[in-house]
Amino acid sequence: MIKHINDSRYKALIDWLKAARNEQGLTVRDLGKLLGEPHQFVVRIETCERKLNVFEYVQYCDVLNLPKEKGLDILSTPIQSIY
Repeated sequence: MIKHINDSRYKALIDWLKAARNEQGLTVRDLGKLLGEPHQFVVRIETCERKLNVFEYVQYCDVLNLPKEKGLDILSTPIQSIY
């Protein structure tokens, strides 16, 4: 079981969430407000200083109108196929 934040699949998931935020024209402050969290929370998630838990992931997807299954597919992808 991979538990560390440096796994390339986790990084790909965070990159996908960050790209979605940027595509929607949201700043980290905007997203923080939508999530009910300080903007530092978003920054720490996006810089992989803090691990996103499953409940937070669901909230991220809901706020950004993203399909939760896509993120799970990213995490399920073999490491060689991501990059």
